[in-house]
Amino acid sequence: MSIATEKPRLSRLFRLQWEEVQGAYVLLYPEGMVQLNDSAAQVLKRCDGHRNIRQIVQDLERAFSTSGLRHDVEDFLQVAIERGWVV
Repeated sequence: MSIATEKPRLSRLFRLQWEEVQGAYVLLYPEGMVQLNDSAAQVLKRCDGHRNIRQIVQDLERAFSTSGLRHDVEDFLQVAIERGWVV
């Protein structure tokens, strides 16, 4: 299956939340925390298991009035999958 047709979702081992003290979104997991930049957080917020990559990209491009995000989103999601953040 191509990554472009998958419907990614956050792994059950991680929880995405806004951390006021950090001033950023973080991924919490039993052994610790990963502080995310805004771009990563915006992608992960849309990984709900209902939207495919194309829909995530379209939503991001619409939300931020830009285009050409597909490659960056796919690259980020590949890393997130390798790290176990997204399944």
